[in-house]
Amino acid sequence: MNVRVHWDGHDHRIEFEWLAPQRRHRPLLVFLHEGLGSVAMWRDFPARLCDAADCRGLVFSRWGYGQSTPRQPHERWPVDFMHRQASAFLPAFFAALDLDTRAEPPWLYGHSDGGSIALLHAAAFPDRVAGLVVAAPHILVEDLSVASIDKARDAYLATDLRAKLGRYHADPDSAFWGWNDVWLDPAFRDWDIRAALPAIRCPVLAIQGVDDEYGTMAQIEGIAEAVPQAQLLRLDDCGHSPHRDQPQAVLQAVSGLMR
Repeated sequence: MNVRVHWDGHDHRIEFEWLAPQRRHRPLLVFLHEGLGSVAMWRDFPARLCDAADCRGLVFSRWGYGQSTPRQPHERWPVDFMHRQASAFLPAFFAALDLDTRAEPPWLYGHSDGGSIALLHAAAFPDRVAGLVVAAPHILVEDLSVASIDKARDAYLATDLRAKLGRYHADPDSAFWGWNDVWLDPAFRDWDIRAALPAIRCPVLAIQGVDDEYGTMAQIEGIAEAVPQAQLLRLDDCGHSPHRDQPQAVLQAVSGLMR
C-alpha cells in the first residue's frame, strides 16, 4: 500500500504495510528501517515479532527507499536528515494514516539509522511514544562506522551489491547514495545526538551485536548514561542486524518488554 505524505514542501508516495490489524485493541509497533532498508528487507521479522508480542505492526519505507518516492539524483540528504525525519516526517506520516499518537502512543522498533530516528522522535515527543527498541543505533559517529561505510561504497561500485539492492528498492541508487554520501560527508563527523536523549521518558531496550562492523558498545552504553530506565542487550555472534543474526534473542527480549 501507499500513502501520500506532504513533507518538506513536496508530496511523497510512502510505501507501508499494516501487520495484524485485527488486533485493534493491542499496542501498535512501528518499524523504522536501517540506512539501506525498506519494507521488503525486513522480510518476516516484523510479523514474527508482532505475533510474539501480541501486537499490531506498521512497516514503511522512508522517502528514497523501497517502493517509496525515490530521491532525485541531484538531491543529497542534509547532515541533520535524521533529526528532520524524527521531528517532521514521522508526525506527517502518522497524520496521513490518521494515527493519533497523542491518544494512543505507539511503540517504535528502530534499526541502525532507524534506531537513531526513533530515539530523536521519542526525545522530541516524549508523550507520544509508549516504548522504544533500538537495535544497532547510532548516537555519535565512530571511526569504525565511517571505515565500514567507505568499504560499502567500494563494494557498490565494484561488486553486485547494486543488483542485490535492486531486489528491495525501485531505485537502488537513490537508497545507496542517499545514505552513503551523507555518512561520508566530512561535516557529518560532528553529528552527535547524546544531548537530546535525556528527554526520553518511555521504556527503552537498546540492542548491540558484539561483532557489529558499524558501531561499538559505546553506542548503547551512551544511551544508558543518558536514559536511566534504558535496558541493554549485548549479543554475541551478532553483527549489525540483530533481528537476522540472533532473531530468537531479539524476539524474546522485545516481547518480554512489551508484555
